[in-house]
Amino acid sequence: MFGADKGTVATEDSRMNGKKLKVGIVQARFNASVTDALAQACKAELLALGVAERDIEHVTVPGALEVPVALQAMAEKASYDTLIAIGCIIRGETYHFELVANESGAGVTRVSLDYQLPIANAILTTEDMAQAVARQVEKGRDAARVAVEMANLLESI
Repeated sequence: MFGADKGTVATEDSRMNGKKLKVGIVQARFNASVTDALAQACKAELLALGVAERDIEHVTVPGALEVPVALQAMAEKASYDTLIAIGCIIRGETYHFELVANESGAGVTRVSLDYQLPIANAILTTEDMAQAVARQVEKGRDAARVAVEMANLLESI
């Protein structure tokens, strides 16, 4: 892949450099013990990838269904290179799980496509709390890596 203005090959290593990126994070507060851990792991990884703390804006919303509208508001500001969605939906005994999981996921994707802005989706959908806890740190880190890599990739296209 060639950089748009440099004519150089963009390597995977260069895609993981967050030094010049501005990142927005939207975190659902529902299942806060999990989403707090996701957000903490995500921020730590962003910093490790070179994103400056001052270039990370972190907002919270009540739940996963509210994440897309906050992402959209951030996207409209046009001051972010990438966004990250953080949440945790745990299956219950009703159809509500499917509704929240499907609609929040579709909303995140819609915002990303409408604004041509990479959004790392770290809204966990699990069967139980144990599965969520087992994934909270790894998926938080993954979200940071995806956000940085995709922001750099889209910049180079």
